[in-house]
Amino acid sequence: MKKKNHLTLIHHGEFQNTTNRRMTLEDVYARMLHFMQQDPRAAYELCIGTDSQVHRWYTTFITGLVLRRMGKGAWACYRKVVVPRRFDSIAEKLSTETAYSEEIAMHFVDIRLHEMEDIVLPYVYQGASLEAFVHIDAGDDIVRNKTAPYVMEMVRRVESMGMTAKIKPESTIASSYANKFTKKRESKYGY
Repeated sequence: MKKKNHLTLIHHGEFQNTTNRRMTLEDVYARMLHFMQQDPRAAYELCIGTDSQVHRWYTTFITGLVLRRMGKGAWACYRKVVVPRRFDSIAEKLSTETAYSEEIAMHFVDIRLHEMEDIVLPYVYQGASLEAFVHIDAGDDIVRNKTAPYVMEMVRRVESMGMTAKIKPESTIASSYANKFTKKRESKYGY
């Protein structure tokens, strides 16, 4: 007898971290601006990356959004998307992970990123900076990574948006930060 799948797609566009839940993208952006305004002379990296975990009846995708204040901490949050089916194809899973990262990155590539740059701009000659990256959970080492055949396609997708792509071992937001949240199991109702 086949088990009935009670999971439904969870994708409310809500973000969370250890102190806040149910943040909208606007909430996240406001918190990032506040974080930067606390130390506008710092060097910052805005990093977005997605990882996934295939479970028996569903796949969990976690997109991490991290604003690193280099050498001085970070502000981070993540968004969870639960899809009520297994993603068994490496190509499909990697493409979907990259698409979720691109979806969030699209909200930053123009106006928001310029507003963030405006915070550090007066202090550029004192070392302030802002760089933006999409971390792809794939590596180009053919021996170690089953994802290697798809890396260049994913990198080109990210670069076509005007963002810089990072792959393993430098894609820590996808392979470490987001990864740790994919391990949490869902109840049969997806919560």
